[in-house]
Amino acid sequence: MIDPRILRDDPDRVRAAQGKRGLSADIVDVALAADRARRDAIVEFEAKRGEQKSLGKLVAQAQGDEKQELLARTKALAAEVKALEAAQVEAEAAWQAAVLSIPNLAHDSAPSGGEDDYTVIETVGTPRDFAAEGFEPRDHVELGRMLGAIDIERGAKVSGSRFYFLTGVGAQLELALVNLAMDQARAAGFIQVAAPSLVRPRAMEGTGFLGQAADDVYRIDGEDLYLVGTSEVAMAAFHSDEILDVDALPLRYAAFSPCFRKEAGSHGKDTRGIWRVHWFDKVEMFVYTTLEDSDAEHQRLLAWEKEFLDKLELSYRVIDTAAGDLGLSAVRKFDCEAWIPSKAAYGELTSTSSCTEFQSRRLDIRGRFPAEQGGTKPVATLNGTLCASTRTIVAILENHQNADGSVTVPQALRPYLGGLEVLKPVS
Repeated sequence: MIDPRILRDDPDRVRAAQGKRGLSADIVDVALAADRARRDAIVEFEAKRGEQKSLGKLVAQAQGDEKQELLARTKALAAEVKALEAAQVEAEAAWQAAVLSIPNLAHDSAPSGGEDDYTVIETVGTPRDFAAEGFEPRDHVELGRMLGAIDIERGAKVSGSRFYFLTGVGAQLELALVNLAMDQARAAGFIQVAAPSLVRPRAMEGTGFLGQAADDVYRIDGEDLYLVGTSEVAMAAFHSDEILDVDALPLRYAAFSPCFRKEAGSHGKDTRGIWRVHWFDKVEMFVYTTLEDSDAEHQRLLAWEKEFLDKLELSYRVIDTAAGDLGLSAVRKFDCEAWIPSKAAYGELTSTSSCTEFQSRRLDIRGRFPAEQGGTKPVATLNGTLCASTRTIVAILENHQNADGSVTVPQALRPYLGGLEVLKPVS
């Protein structure tokens, strides 16, 4: 959640941040009123509780009729204290609900507006001109069928729409990509993690995924568990309720996990193939650091994502996502979008977000800083996709295809495929 002090001391800043996201500022006034009501309720309860304690001492010293009178007053006062305690609990819940619904304050450098108001930071490489090479490029569905790599029909038969099987070289390609990503992360000093895909509600709430993204989340019926859409959720909760050694920061993790998304709101969009699916595997970078170093760390995460895409010999662009297209927790997000021939457009392959102290406040993750730096206080968190398997496979197949339906393997991937240089059609 946002720092409550900012809400109290500079509410106009929060109102401006809401406007930058295209959201109503009414919640700011609701939260401020709830905060006042909460503090008033605390004062009333504490005052009446103090009166109750004082009266208790008088009862212990009184005798006869005086004691009986004091006991009667004590009984009535106990009922008042109980009612005020309930009111305090209710006021605290209203305050928490209001402040938790306020998104993180977008970075000053993030563009204003919605999904289409991003800024292109840079474009890397030039998309292939297949016409100049004398052939019409196939899409990944046709290539996957020819290579015996992707089986959409059986995926739908077994699990429903937006599911698939990766078979033969398709499965090999996924494992190669995961291993390449993990090796790159390890070489950069990341701790490798195999993370759970099932988490408790607090992890989802703490990362902001039960807010605006709740409709896209799978919940296990009869269980207090959710399927994650990214291992960011598990890794953010990894250090929940802990005080971290500041000298050990940044803590960098590279987590592999299956990811699950309902793709709510995408009905009729990207229904062909494995670009937008309900399940995929992903390697996610997650970092705990100081607020002061979070901007620099964000640039480092972006550089690692670009390094991975460069290894795959892809043409891509980097965009600065507009505030209205940010998740609840993020102050700024960079997307790396690869050129996808079948779309004749760029499509998101990776993203990296800075969440400052938003998640750590919700999950009570703090660092023990020197007194002159504020003492014990929340740390900053950041995340970044290194490899999302299905979309990366789409980009590789479509961009590195040949006229006969074969696919040239990028140099960096060949050691992970037993030296295989070309994926050849099997039918």
